[in-house]
Amino acid sequence: MTDLTSFIAGLPKAELHVHHVGSASPRIVAELAARHEGRSPVPADPAALADYFAFSDFAHFVEVYLTVVDLIRDDEDVRMLTYEVARELARQQVRYAELTITPYSSVKRGIPAKAFCEAIEDARRGAAADFGIELRWCFDIPGEAGLPAAEETLRIALEEKPDGLISFGLGGPEIGVPRPQFKPYFDQARAAGLHSVPHAGETTGPETIWSALRDLGAERIGHGISAAQDPELMAYLAEHRIPLEISPTSNLCTRAVAAIGEHPLPALKAAGVLFSINSDDPPMFGTSLEEEYAVAARLLDLDEAGVAGLARAAVEQSFLAPAGKEALLAEIGDYQNRA
Repeated sequence: MTDLTSFIAGLPKAELHVHHVGSASPRIVAELAARHEGRSPVPADPAALADYFAFSDFAHFVEVYLTVVDLIRDDEDVRMLTYEVARELARQQVRYAELTITPYSSVKRGIPAKAFCEAIEDARRGAAADFGIELRWCFDIPGEAGLPAAEETLRIALEEKPDGLISFGLGGPEIGVPRPQFKPYFDQARAAGLHSVPHAGETTGPETIWSALRDLGAERIGHGISAAQDPELMAYLAEHRIPLEISPTSNLCTRAVAAIGEHPLPALKAAGVLFSINSDDPPMFGTSLEEEYAVAARLLDLDEAGVAGLARAAVEQSFLAPAGKEALLAEIGDYQNRA
């Protein structure tokens, strides 16, 4: 496995499902916690964060996640976080990443929308120049905050129009947050040219995925692992080439799957469902994109060629411009030939 581990480490990659705040490394989180010490339950000691990030279930994960979100107090926090996340991704040979960002959470804490968007754009330009990574944004509605959050997320997207913005999403808890209520917001976002990439079918059944497809016009599904329970849905996803964004360790940590060996990825692949491998909230789940590729390789019994296929799939399923896709696919091919 050592050879495959080295191959994965050097492989050029794209990341399609990774959260902005959830990508903050222990170093970044501890630095933010120290800046706001006494006003947050988040430990300022990086060593203590592993225990803090031990989740009993998805609801507990959301609760902890929001305490980290609360560390982002001003536009300089936003800029630093975004730039440092890009640094961590670039270390793993990630050339292109679609970062899921929840502007509502920061704006409601007092950061003006314009300043927030300027901060992420400044970090995006800096990351491209300094690390050779291209970042794009998915503006995500925090579903637990309801329609006011949807309204504000859409407003920020349509009024601020940051250059890196390419898609519109829906995250947070699925249980008790029906998808149809968000249809008008997704309709407007799609009419403005944004791609639809809601979370669905992580902690709920296939009906949530059907709703994301029918009501929200989903072009890719965040997680979507419960599709494996519905042969008709898997056939639909395969026929219409609607990919799932799979993050195996995340599903284990949030108890969406009981054991990694029970992950439905092999069944989804066998049914012809397209998917990419992603890291979701990597430091919070004690993982990385490299480790997720290794987990997928074990689940699917992949060799180097199979792992390179995972990297290609992510590029092909991304919203990167055709020329960018072509260049990154060529880089993956060159790397594979040299390995």
